[in-house]
Amino acid sequence: MESDGYNSLQLAFGDKKEKHTNASQKNHFAKSNTSPKKYVKEFRDFSLTKNLGESVTVEIFAEGEKVDVVGTSKGKGFQGVVRRHGFSGVGGASHGQHDRSRAPGSIGNSSDASRVMKGVRMAGRMGGDRVKLKGLKVVKVFAEKNYILVSGSVPGHLGSIVYIQK
Repeated sequence: MESDGYNSLQLAFGDKKEKHTNASQKNHFAKSNTSPKKYVKEFRDFSLTKNLGESVTVEIFAEGEKVDVVGTSKGKGFQGVVRRHGFSGVGGASHGQHDRSRAPGSIGNSSDASRVMKGVRMAGRMGGDRVKLKGLKVVKVFAEKNYILVSGSVPGHLGSIVYIQK
């Protein structure tokens, strides 16, 4: 649909209660003769042309085709440098060395910079990032159940939302 000066297609799924929908969204969904939806995503330059209110099924994919899968990876919380960046710790465990086996070591200069430089790998929150896996193979398309079977790892936890791109 041509609107706002560019060509795009809005896809929505997952029913939402009408009492949890604001007025502008209610009018937006009423224009397409559908109930309010929970998830709405706009795809620019979508090759498939659809009319307002029509649904998109997995039949747009073919078996053996290569696709890209985009999702949010599993969040792992606050992690140290050994798990987050693969550091091996400081020194050995002999000659009176205290518990430094999982420590980050030096983090930069002394009095010259007087600060920690940007981009220094340190402990912090790990995971929960947008991940795109390219070139996964479509094994089978179940048109009657609207399922698609993809070979390879898919980012995110069970039940998370992923985008499959051609």
